[in-house]
Amino acid sequence: MITIYHNPRCSKSRAALELTQQFAEQNQLALSVIEYLKTLLNLDELRALQKQLGEQSRDMVREYGALEPEQQCAILLAQPELLQRPIISYQGRAVIGRSPESIQALLK
Repeated sequence: MITIYHNPRCSKSRAALELTQQFAEQNQLALSVIEYLKTLLNLDELRALQKQLGEQSRDMVREYGALEPEQQCAILLAQPELLQRPIISYQGRAVIGRSPESIQALLK
């Protein structure tokens, strides 16, 4: 299964959704689209995303500099609109899909 944390108002997120949908269809994979502003993420889900993102998790919160993981979670629980988007999760790894290349690298 592929999961995309998506904001339909964001052009980068819409482009990432299109790429992800194509990959899912070509490979007969289930695709879960989570509009994270409608379906708010809880603390456990945020921590799981941090783990999957690895080094890239430092960029998980928009408009902030370097934050500790717990600071990121606190901010995102209070202001989910600051989640960097889109985030694509596949096979235990995740990327911030601001570029098609990062998405393609994940979906190899």
